[in-house]
Parts: sequence; structure tokens; C-alpha cells
Amino acid sequence: MEFLCYHRDRPGSTTLRDDLLAEHWSYMDRYAAEMIARGPTLVGDTPTGSVHIVDVPDPAAARTFAFDEPNYQAGVYRDVLLRRWRNNLGRTMWDFPGGRTGGDRYLVLGFGTGQAVDLAVPSDSDELIAYGPLLSDDGATWLGTAVLVRAPDPEAARAILTVDRYADVEVHNWQFGGRPS
Repeated sequence: MEFLCYHRDRPGSTTLRDDLLAEHWSYMDRYAAEMIARGPTLVGDTPTGSVHIVDVPDPAAARTFAFDEPNYQAGVYRDVLLRRWRNNLGRTMWDFPGGRTGGDRYLVLGFGTGQAVDLAVPSDSDELIAYGPLLSDDGATWLGTAVLVRAPDPEAARAILTVDRYADVEVHNWQFGGRPS
């Protein structure tokens, strides 16, 4: 089962985040085979959160992944969005034809109400890194859509979704993550 986990940083926690970097990498290494996408959200060069999309056996395993994470345990994060997700592209971010660098990248979160929308991958999908619906733990209820996309600006990233069909849409600067080489 695929899950999107978005840990949002608590204001003022950058130093603590930096102090825990080795523990974070060690923890994430345990999930390397399950990782579909990962990376920080940023304002400028300052991290504001961490996105991880993982394929784990069940909701309990997803909660373990999210809440045993060292930064979460130490108080770096102010909250966690954890939702079942469906990988509509059928690939990992490392398979994105556009590569790790070049262009601006965004996390787009559409929080749904009512009838499901944006279930099919858009026909112009060359810039999509990850795309899929946010779902209830049992997969039966549509809760929104999550996208990682390369786009010229936040407005173009937002336009990936049928914006007027969501209660709220968030757009965050995002970059490819992974242990630095």
C-alpha cells in the first residue's frame, strides 16, 4: 500500500533538524526499497517540511514510518499529513525522465470535498514526477490529490489540478531528496 507522508516543520526547528541529520538518514536507509519519492519542501534554502511517499504493507506500517522518524520523535515537526496514496504514474521519482536537476519543482496538495476529481493522469504528463489521489486508509474514500511536478512557477504547478473542485490547494517548493552523494 502506498502512502504519502508530509512532515511539516515546526518554526525555529532548523538547528534541531540539522543536529539529527545522521539519525534521519540512518532511519530512511531502512526504507530505501519502499521509497517512491522523497525530498524537502523549502522557502529559499530553509526546509519547511519533508515529503516521503512509501510503499508499505498496511496503515499500521505507514504510521510506524511516520511517527518513529527521529525528527518527529525529537519535535522538529509541528504536524504530519499521512494519507494512503495511489501511484498513478507507476514509477518512482528516480524514473522521472526530467532527472534530478533543472527547473523548479513543487509539491501540490489538493484537499478534496465531494465528488472525486483529477483521478486520471493529465494528458500532458511530461513534467509529472509523482501523481495520485489521497485516500482513506481503506482506499475507499477520495480525500484529495497529491502531485510532485516540475513547473515554471507555483501558479503553473497549481494549474495541474482542477483547483475550483478542492476545498484548499497548497503549493510548496520541493526538491529531490535522498542521501547526498
